[in-house]
Amino acid sequence: MLEVHELVAGYGHVEILHGVSLHAPKGRVTALLGANGAGKSTLMRSIAGLLPPSKGRIVVGGADFTRLATHQRVERGVALVAEGRQLFPGLSVAENLRLGAITRRGRDGLSQRLDEMYALFPRLAERARQSAGTLSGGEQQMLAIARGLMSAPEVLLLDEPTLGLAPTMCRTIYRTIRDLAARGLTILLAEQNVPQALALAATGHVMENGRIVLSDTAAALAEEPRVRSAYMGT
Repeated sequence: MLEVHELVAGYGHVEILHGVSLHAPKGRVTALLGANGAGKSTLMRSIAGLLPPSKGRIVVGGADFTRLATHQRVERGVALVAEGRQLFPGLSVAENLRLGAITRRGRDGLSQRLDEMYALFPRLAERARQSAGTLSGGEQQMLAIARGLMSAPEVLLLDEPTLGLAPTMCRTIYRTIRDLAARGLTILLAEQNVPQALALAATGHVMENGRIVLSDTAAALAEEPRVRSAYMGT
């Protein structure tokens, strides 16, 4: 579903991604692992169109997305839930959700999709008129994911969705990710909790210094000595 081929990208004259290639299969969770500064967020931003690559290709469903603008990628089924949530704090929960459906793709079936988001995250339904900035951290993360889903994506990029959340809320987010993949959504997940990410994922890629250094099934990566030593403390 999602293919990245030899992607090179960075900021100004500083190159961050050095020929990154990966594959995320349809209807599966693909884990993107690596320490802070490895280039995971830069890769996510490049796939979403926020950071144009200088070389390489991004292919979604067989179509070349490399030169498409961000809004065109959203219209064609790619959504990024960025690290830090990036909500509109002064707007209500409902208004944030509606903004997630701003494209033509999202507007089709808007009311039904709103109902689906409230069913997926009942707490958001309870707080529909509440300002997003007054929600707890976990509720804000629910809203960020729901807003991304409002665009009716086929590929969902999740960048550190449980960062800073309490364990109970983390479990809710993990359960949601599993459910979304079961519904056929393709998910690329950058997650600080490596054991949990590999438990959710079918396959995974390990990034170091802007390069993919390991790619395998999640089960194989969970037993890989380098992964266990660097990210699991075993």
